[in-house]
Amino acid sequence: MEEKELEVQETKEQLKMEETAAANGPEETGSMADYEKELEASFRTIKEGDIVTGTVISVNEEEVILDLQYYAQGVIKAADMSSDPSFRLVDEVKPGDVLEASVKKTDDGEGNILLSRKEAVQVLAWDVLKKDLEEKTVLSVKISEAVKAGVVAWVEGIRGFIPASQLSLSYVENLEEWVGRQADVRVITVDEEKKRLVLSAKEVEKERKEEDTNHRIAMLVPGTVLEGVVESLMPYGAFVSLPDGLNGLVHISQISQKRIKKPSEVLSVGDKVKVKILNTNNNKISLSMKAVEDPSQEEEEERVSAAQYSSREEATTSLGDLLKNLKL
Repeated sequence: MEEKELEVQETKEQLKMEETAAANGPEETGSMADYEKELEASFRTIKEGDIVTGTVISVNEEEVILDLQYYAQGVIKAADMSSDPSFRLVDEVKPGDVLEASVKKTDDGEGNILLSRKEAVQVLAWDVLKKDLEEKTVLSVKISEAVKAGVVAWVEGIRGFIPASQLSLSYVENLEEWVGRQADVRVITVDEEKKRLVLSAKEVEKERKEEDTNHRIAMLVPGTVLEGVVESLMPYGAFVSLPDGLNGLVHISQISQKRIKKPSEVLSVGDKVKVKILNTNNNKISLSMKAVEDPSQEEEEERVSAAQYSSREEATTSLGDLLKNLKL
């Protein structure tokens, strides 16, 4: 019974303290919150191997100092920041940055906690890269070196390989020319067990080119007449290259006023032709040559036909002419 009464008394005192803090205003409340943080930090235990999060307080060429919300500060030496040989602390890290690192030692001999960003990355980075693969995230990387059959770029502290065939849509002859360049890439292979990361700049370039092409196609107005060049012939029609790097298809039924069995009857690769845009459905340009045939040519054909008709020896429509050869 006495224990129960003691519990009730402690609860009342706690409520009274909370009411007093609220009555004293924001300043007192803030002080109480700071005290609670300090109290929490005093009970917190950090062990070797733990991954902790801290805010960068200062940085120089040799080390980074972190606020860990703990009674001791964290220190990351330059050698423990990244495996990337081109990494420089003062270029990559700024005060206010939030970093995750693993605990190497709880006391470096000067009362600080010795940390390793590099070790933490090995634990955390592969999960980040798997997520980048799933979400098809576009990453900006700097190419650090050329190796056999490709180049190297570092992502999340992990060495990534970009095969020469995945560097660009166009053929890459000199890999050394790419060293030092920034490139937008997408993760295409993540194998944590084999420590294998493969990237592609070609995929990003291809996607952006398609987006640009689709935008230019969307700007075309059906009914517009353009001049193009026949670039290839197929049994079902002719592909014509158009201005601004576009191309479209003239279906065999839209090549000529007369019926043809195959496009090569009237067209050859390299021919210059005038075409009218019929539609741009599904980002494909449908064209017609028939719709823009020279009107003067049609008039000429009509004139020749009329001349041939009028030159006949007997071009009359009298009833006698119609009946004279009729045998009864």
